[in-house]
Amino acid sequence: MEIINPIPPFTMETATEKVQMAENAWNSKDPEKVCLAYTIDTEWRNRTDFIKGREEVKQFLKRKWETELEYRLKKELWGFRNNRMAVRFEYEWHDKAGQWFRSYGNELWEFNEHGLMQKRFASINDMPIKEHERILK
Repeated sequence: MEIINPIPPFTMETATEKVQMAENAWNSKDPEKVCLAYTIDTEWRNRTDFIKGREEVKQFLKRKWETELEYRLKKELWGFRNNRMAVRFEYEWHDKAGQWFRSYGNELWEFNEHGLMQKRFASINDMPIKEHERILK
């Protein structure tokens, strides 16, 4: 069985570490690597997409990073209890036409006993910005 430390129940230190690990992985923009943090049968809601399973996560992330160019993400732990976390995030990216965006959101995460994320529910809003307004570089 795959294990991704830290595992629940989380402490402030281990929850913060888990969030930083997620931020680092997503900033790699490597769908093959990122999807390994999720259970085989993970359940996601990402905006209006409902995703089921690690393979669908991988395909979703491939599409995401093909359209969200120069993607840069920052995550922050907002709270945790046992095997669950609430995380806020913001990321910046531009489309193929060169329009920059800052995307804000909140995620609810649930982990299994092996430290793999089994549920991820994300609410995200996008705001068009000018390149000189970027804060995540």
